[in-house]
Amino acid sequence: MNDQQHAADEHGALGDAEYTEFMELAAEEGFDPEEIEGDLAAAGHGPLPVLAVVGRPNVGKSTLVNRILGRREAVVEDKPGVTRDRVTYEAEWAGRRFKVVDTGGWEQDVLGIDAAVAAQAEFAIEAADAVVFVVDAKVGATDTDEAVVKLLRRAGKPVVLCANKVDGPSGEADAAALWNLGLGEPHPVSSLHGRGTGDLLDAVLEALPEAPQQTFGGGLGGPRRIALIGRPNVGKSSLLNKVAGEERVVVNEIAGTTRDPVDELIELGGVTWKFVDTAGIRRRVHLQEGADYYASLRTAAALEKAEVAVVLIDGSESISVQDTRIISMAVDAGRALVIAYNKWDTLDEERRYYLEREIERDLVQVQWAPRVNVSARTGRHMEKLVPAIETALEGWETRVPTGRLNAFLGEIVAAHPHPIRGGKQPRILFGTQAGVRPPRFVLFASGFLEAGYRRFVERRLREEFGFEGTPIHISVRVREKRGRKK
Repeated sequence: MNDQQHAADEHGALGDAEYTEFMELAAEEGFDPEEIEGDLAAAGHGPLPVLAVVGRPNVGKSTLVNRILGRREAVVEDKPGVTRDRVTYEAEWAGRRFKVVDTGGWEQDVLGIDAAVAAQAEFAIEAADAVVFVVDAKVGATDTDEAVVKLLRRAGKPVVLCANKVDGPSGEADAAALWNLGLGEPHPVSSLHGRGTGDLLDAVLEALPEAPQQTFGGGLGGPRRIALIGRPNVGKSSLLNKVAGEERVVVNEIAGTTRDPVDELIELGGVTWKFVDTAGIRRRVHLQEGADYYASLRTAAALEKAEVAVVLIDGSESISVQDTRIISMAVDAGRALVIAYNKWDTLDEERRYYLEREIERDLVQVQWAPRVNVSARTGRHMEKLVPAIETALEGWETRVPTGRLNAFLGEIVAAHPHPIRGGKQPRILFGTQAGVRPPRFVLFASGFLEAGYRRFVERRLREEFGFEGTPIHISVRVREKRGRKK
């Protein structure tokens, strides 16, 4: 296979002819072909394999994640449990790309350390293709470590053992003592100084599959996967029962009664769908913070497994910060999105009026998501759920041919040029859609494009090509003229 051919295969959505045409366009504008290949590969990749980093608090997980990423992305402070919210990052090593899940932020004192460590290990194992288990070599294996080892064994996922805080030869003996965890070779590392991380990453690449095991529907003709998400007690289980037409999930008036996440195959509108149920939050009801924390773990795990997220919102209550956070999680995960408003049948005129205002105010970022008003209790309007899901998946898989995209970009630039900044007027020179699920565009420009202008381009893309129910990723590369290296 010649290089050109190989390059085209790498470029996901671009076929050979289109790729050649695109590279000619790039060469005319004076872009470096090698750099452009990198940009396309970066934007066009399909779902990446997932690596989870787990371990007790304060063993240096976030520092290790920063080392792997080669930049300070995760928050690191000198007190345990500082990492927050954001958990997935993209990384690259030896030319291979993968996702890293940093579980450092999930240690909340309120839960008791053991519960928190077990929860994040459980989550990580569920979502990941391989796991890096970090142990503090100076301290040695503790009871908590042993408990995590049991979980890892049961799951049977590939594990790479990282003996952290080995700052010199004296620490090597401490690291060697970790052989008796029975997880194979301990890799001695100092994530603070970067010592040994290269060898660790080589071992990680061997453990990770080339591509994630879950190839998204279509290819295998398997049922499409739906994550039903929303904050606790918003009626996810009732909705699932209604959809399934029988009582399959325990439903109780107490919030958070569902136990294990159950994947249900359910037929709707003549099609079989796989519902990844996320209601399962193992928790003690009185630990309020703990509840939210488990819920977001479950939600993250379900999103990793799903193609489309149906976010259920309780129409009878004001839209909460938690609702908007859950929607953001789905968008950040790059999933197709449908928003369902539950208890619609119980709302009076006034509440409906205010709900509309709240949606306009709080959900303006996701106006593109199809919306369905349902009642999980009575099953009203359930039939509208399927067309909404189908629409969202269609948008998620839409691809605009490069020729058509560039004609459209040309019109935009002519009709709405970018505002002049500092005496310069940046221009979009050309672009291509490098990937789908979700649609990913790479635009090449003569200068930095402001966020406002990018949003305008996204809005026009949606008006022109649909993309209903899907987030769109737009990355902009600024021209580096050949022969003029930075």
